[in-house]
Amino acid sequence: MPLPGEDSHMEMAPMERLLELKRLAHMAQSAKKAGVLMLFYPSELNQTHFVLILRKTYKGVHSAQVGFPGGKFEEVDTTFQDTALRETQEEVGVPSHTISVIRELTELFIPPSNYIVKPYLGLTAVNPTFIPQESEVEDIIEVPLTEFMDDGILIKKNLSTSYAKSIDVPAFKLQEHIVWGATAMMLNEVRQLFKKSL
Repeated sequence: MPLPGEDSHMEMAPMERLLELKRLAHMAQSAKKAGVLMLFYPSELNQTHFVLILRKTYKGVHSAQVGFPGGKFEEVDTTFQDTALRETQEEVGVPSHTISVIRELTELFIPPSNYIVKPYLGLTAVNPTFIPQESEVEDIIEVPLTEFMDDGILIKKNLSTSYAKSIDVPAFKLQEHIVWGATAMMLNEVRQLFKKSL
């Protein structure tokens, strides 16, 4: 199926300036690169879940936020898919060789950290034993697909961000965590894909 693309991102975007900033970043070739993975797997009860992580509190724009396993492109990586798989193994302990990457999703520019992120959709056939990376991961968040597809998870949240104070942003409420910004934008593309296929 064709990807919903940037339109799906913008539905969950805190600010409409993101597309223009992405164009500027591409023109300047100044943005750093990263790869992330939305990993689906069967739970112990054989129900489909995917994994998110709660990042540690640190001095940075994504401190204590919910995100996908993933990170910065390194010299050891041949492709951004390699980055997403390597970081997933490092951050949540799922071996790369057990993951099948289904497809690349629409890349996204994240202005506060100046990253262009390439997201991937993947799955593993077994229920993983998650091992959170102690230095970076505060908690593992396991989200049932049934919860993800429920329209009741769509909310508005008043937040203070790195670029604005007290603004209402679109968000998802998943497993009692508020998921907003770039992660919500990427999640929305996958959610729209799944809605179209049902």
